[in-house]
Amino acid sequence: MMISRTFTTLAALAVAAGIASGSAVAADVEAGKKKVQEVCAACHGPDGGTPTTPDYPKLAGQHPDYLAKALRDYKSGQRKNPIMAGMAAPLTTADIENISQYFASQPGNLASRY
Repeated sequence: MMISRTFTTLAALAVAAGIASGSAVAADVEAGKKKVQEVCAACHGPDGGTPTTPDYPKLAGQHPDYLAKALRDYKSGQRKNPIMAGMAAPLTTADIENISQYFASQPGNLASRY
């Protein structure tokens, strides 16, 4: 009985630790906003919802995990786009998390075509 209870407690702690460590870096939305103004706003707009041309995607309201993965993939070269590769290359892990959370926190204005 004691072994079972101990195992259950350890398993619960392991699950809680895994959930709590979902992101290695806690995002700072204000730092993300600052970095967006420096790096992203020229194409995607200051809030990510008003790109300068229709060729650039709207990022406001997107899921933060999607945005972070896209930036990591541009940085690593797994996702190919010469413009984004150059923009993502100098970003740190914290920058990527902060930018992703900032854009996710903005009101989305995406619409369905269908």
